[in-house]
Amino acid sequence: MEKSKKWPQILIGIVLLSAGIFVGKTWFNPPVAIPLPVAYTNNEGGNAGVIPSSYDPVNGKIIEVKDGDKIQDAVVEAKSGDLIRVYPGVYNETVYIDKDGITLQGVTINSEWATLDGQSQLNDAFLYSGNNITIENFKIVKYKGNAIMGQAGNNYVIRNNWIIDTGVYGIFPQFGKNGLIEYNILSGIEDAAIYVGMCDNVDVKFNEVFESVAGIEIENSRHALVESNYVHDNTGGILVFITPGLPIKTTFDVIVRNNFVVNNNTPNFAIPGSMVSSIPRGTGIVIMAADDVIVENNIISGNINAGIAITDLSFGAQISKDPDSDPYPDRLVILDNLMHGNGTDPIEEIKVAMMTQLSDLGPDIVAVGGGTGSTIRNRNQYRTFGIGGYGEATITNTKNVKTFLLDEMVQPRSITASERAKLTYYGICAGCHAYDIKMIGPPTKIIQALYKNNPEGIAEYAANPVKKRQDFAEMPPQKHIDDETRLEVAKFMLSLTK
Repeated sequence: MEKSKKWPQILIGIVLLSAGIFVGKTWFNPPVAIPLPVAYTNNEGGNAGVIPSSYDPVNGKIIEVKDGDKIQDAVVEAKSGDLIRVYPGVYNETVYIDKDGITLQGVTINSEWATLDGQSQLNDAFLYSGNNITIENFKIVKYKGNAIMGQAGNNYVIRNNWIIDTGVYGIFPQFGKNGLIEYNILSGIEDAAIYVGMCDNVDVKFNEVFESVAGIEIENSRHALVESNYVHDNTGGILVFITPGLPIKTTFDVIVRNNFVVNNNTPNFAIPGSMVSSIPRGTGIVIMAADDVIVENNIISGNINAGIAITDLSFGAQISKDPDSDPYPDRLVILDNLMHGNGTDPIEEIKVAMMTQLSDLGPDIVAVGGGTGSTIRNRNQYRTFGIGGYGEATITNTKNVKTFLLDEMVQPRSITASERAKLTYYGICAGCHAYDIKMIGPPTKIIQALYKNNPEGIAEYAANPVKKRQDFAEMPPQKHIDDETRLEVAKFMLSLTK
């Protein structure tokens, strides 16, 4: 009898071991001498996929960059449809891409990568604002801000990159539509390794993220597919969030499926005051205030706080509340997932909930706060707290959804200087400078008092900051923002009233 009780554990162990072998073979053998990028099509039906067949991303000339050259010089030379091939070597620079239709491709030869090294001095590796941009096959290390950041660029592809220790974010598309993030390896990021912010129609697939605070974060974004990623040894694995105060107020229509979410127990090393600094270690998936999120067919194992944590915006109480953001997670759907070994050392708030059920085991799923219309399939297969109001799920799977990418390329956004300033403030500045709450940097309200009627002073300081106060972290220079936009951002900061 005792022997038969062990069979479920043995089977789970076999599944996890097989998954680990598969993932290891997939992610730890990067391709060599990678060919030119080709259009991606979905042969199983549904939407066309990443790059519609009507669009050829490389239809111009090939520009080669060799060790000792500057990648930025090639970008200046390039025209829409050109391919920039970067050969193995070390490139200490920030690359700005403000034109459309450019493909940047690292060439890997004999395991030697085209490597961008910020030497712990530079803020960002790639910054793109153009549309139809592809960045692939680069190794990016030791930047202070971000490895790859996009601002309002549509139809982007970010794939096959190896990113280590690049500061706040690894891959950070912001305010873009129709994007693919796939086959990247990221580690050592102090906020989110992959951070999809204020975006629409994005697929995040086949990435490995580990030893970061947050593995994959979908924030204030809609129509996102997070699929077949290996998310392990972070503080929190996969986050689906609303952050109040941003121009886009909602997160909805997100599918999280077929991921390995394992052992996300790394102590939280985020910058104090940042949104993710309050994430408890040991949390596999976090859903905060997002709507219409489906969690399906994931292996969620060994996360000591909880497998899935669901909360309203009371979790982010240190953030100024936004009356235009619905604070509750509504219409969530939890389908079949394999959960094992979660909740072995939960936080005190969860231990209190465990006491009410006379349980000495922490949860696979815990929900706190409000929210309506959520459902779950086969609830008895999980240890749960707080989901008594969840109904029975009326769907069994999401196989009809192949991708959230669009069949047709999205037209470029038309953005005025003042609109770009607003987006820049909310996308970059507000992460450290909330209006009236102390976060990583001084509140915007204090900056207004210090620089009243002096936007030029803010713009100059942002470009060349010096550490003035011991109670705040050193600000990285924002020279990657052009002079005009930096001044418009400063004016926008001084005009804020909440």
